[in-house]
Amino acid sequence: MATPTLRRRAPRPRPTPGRVLRRAALVVISVLWALPTWLLLVNALVPAADYGGTPLWWPQGFGLFDNMAQAWTRADLGPAMGNSLLYAVTSAGAAILVATTAAFATVVMPVKHKTLWFWLIYSGTLLPLQVFLRPLFLAYANTGLYDAQIGLFLVYSAIAIPFAYFIMRNFALTLAPEIIEAARMDGASWWRIFRQIHVPLSRSAMVAAFVFQFVAVWNDLLFGITLSTSSNIRPVMAALAELQGNYAGVGPPVVLGGALLVSLPTVVLFFSAQRFFVSSLKLHG
Repeated sequence: MATPTLRRRAPRPRPTPGRVLRRAALVVISVLWALPTWLLLVNALVPAADYGGTPLWWPQGFGLFDNMAQAWTRADLGPAMGNSLLYAVTSAGAAILVATTAAFATVVMPVKHKTLWFWLIYSGTLLPLQVFLRPLFLAYANTGLYDAQIGLFLVYSAIAIPFAYFIMRNFALTLAPEIIEAARMDGASWWRIFRQIHVPLSRSAMVAAFVFQFVAVWNDLLFGITLSTSSNIRPVMAALAELQGNYAGVGPPVVLGGALLVSLPTVVLFFSAQRFFVSSLKLHG
């Protein structure tokens, strides 16, 4: 009977000045990145009646749930969060569908001028969103799309497509072309290859792109306050901005409690989809 051989552990690399400096830099950057979140949490915990007007660095009291309840009631966040959920899910889903199809067409299919198509689609991210406000406002006012859910859905879908296409195209470039060639030799149509091969292989990238676009639409304030006015149409960030307009009346802890409350769906979505990010890195890292 053969005796099992023991594996020796690889010796840990000796700490070098460069490695120590990199770790120290990562620690400093992490602390600076987490600092605003820490301040938000600490000041959102303070009861609104006990807030003295000076930002706090350490918790003093616990009034988080009461602050959230006041923000929920005064800003009417329930319907606004429902609107943002509708916009984020539908527009991000539509953008991912269009982006995945465009990536398949410009990477897998034998089309001409692939680089031109890439820049034509991706150029939508090169201009600041503010340049679109005036023409969008005038066009929406003349076509009846202003202060309508379909209008916000269209603009959110349009601005989400370019970056989603960038993600899906880069992912499609990592897929083995031999799979497509074998499917074509077996007589599979382009539609069948897209539906049965490309989409299943791109699932992790599609989820990752969906999360990015969901968060972008959920956090939008610019188009929400420009293209909507009604409480049953406006997204949640527009409602939160209205609460912040009443800053002196409700107090900073209520505003911060509302900000913390409306950020919870994006946090939950990110941690729920975290395994798709990890699997994507393992397969194509």
